[in-house]
Amino acid sequence: MHDTKRDELTVRQERAILVGTLLPGEDHGGEGPLDELQRLAETAGALVVGRLTQKLPQIDPRTYIGQGKAQELAELCTALDADAVLCDHDLSPAQLRNLERITEAKVLDHSELILDIFATRAKTRQAKVQVELAQLEYTLPRLTRMWSHLDRTGAGIGTRGPGERQLETDRRVITRRMSHMRRELGDIASRKLREVSARREEFKVCLVGYTNAGKSTLLNALTHSHDAFVEDRLFATLDTKTRVWPLDSSHRALLSDTVGFIRRLPHHLIASFHATLEEATEADLLIHVIDVSHRDCFHQAEVVRQVLAELGCAEQPVLNVLNKTDVARPTVEADLLAAALPEHIRISALVGTGLDQVREHVLALVTRREARVTIHAHCGSGRLLACVHEHASILASACEDERMVFQARVEPRHLPTLRAAAGPNDSIVVHPPSSLGPAAESGGAGAP
Repeated sequence: MHDTKRDELTVRQERAILVGTLLPGEDHGGEGPLDELQRLAETAGALVVGRLTQKLPQIDPRTYIGQGKAQELAELCTALDADAVLCDHDLSPAQLRNLERITEAKVLDHSELILDIFATRAKTRQAKVQVELAQLEYTLPRLTRMWSHLDRTGAGIGTRGPGERQLETDRRVITRRMSHMRRELGDIASRKLREVSARREEFKVCLVGYTNAGKSTLLNALTHSHDAFVEDRLFATLDTKTRVWPLDSSHRALLSDTVGFIRRLPHHLIASFHATLEEATEADLLIHVIDVSHRDCFHQAEVVRQVLAELGCAEQPVLNVLNKTDVARPTVEADLLAAALPEHIRISALVGTGLDQVREHVLALVTRREARVTIHAHCGSGRLLACVHEHASILASACEDERMVFQARVEPRHLPTLRAAAGPNDSIVVHPPSSLGPAAESGGAGAP
């Protein structure tokens, strides 16, 4: 039996066999039980050469699949010259080790495969730190089974003590590294918090959805940019990207793209990527992008809602957009989804259809939170007059002696600019939303 390598997570260019168990009550939606696993394997760079499934009342605690099925898997690995076995569930260290001994191939479970993809996709320092922390959290409880050279069975005299000491040394090294990674992520989170605070007055929109739903394409289309990486593969985006989204000549929003969700997304990945997903938790509006061309779109939408609930975003406003309508064919899944989402917009981010409706919906939300102001500007206050015309939506204006009086609506982010431009003979009065008359003065020198 050759020595299997457990120090590498990559499955690039390897011939892989997919293995899954069909458990009672497990929902795969409209997909085959291993369809999503195959897309994950292809994203990781593997060549899928075979599939094997077994219907079981529960997962076998020793070999994941039954002993007879495990022997069948070993024969299939030999016949197809497979290098790796990819399992559709998370496995215990004992299950991984037993399957590797039987098949003489590298065995990776669901979480390990996703971690491998994340490791190849991470570009920024934040993403790399998050991936490394998730990998270490995955590895730590598996150290005993992964280090075959420390196996005590059949060991000679004097090997037991050093083996235990080496194992503990490895654990301490990993634990220290994890502490360092958490501190670094804490620093990143602090910087993110400062960024969020600086954007407090901005209207923040965040794109969420299942992986490969078209979020990055939609970001590029709405913001007229081309720098968001787009590829027809799972987890093409790991790093949060935020762009300015002009809604009209005087209104804008900040639009952010986030990592896509997936069925059974590992919980330690959600924890590690909390700083990245902070954009979703702080957003004023979530745009849920749904790939309506996918035959499992209804189930994918449910998965996204479940993950958002885990993140604490269940109560946030959500706009559902049904994407890829240019290639979607009528399906029962799509009809069920449309019926379950009475308020939705059908779009094609690639072609551009429906994007104006999305923009108008967001613009209505932005204008709804604008402050109602009365501005008294002296005719010689050119700076303030210029700011009013640039940053305010003027509802009415009048001239009184040498002063211009404006009734206008202003986004909260522009109020400091107007106040800074006001001179000693100017005043700016902000009215509360429920007030019919002027409120207390909130800025401007020389205000009454």
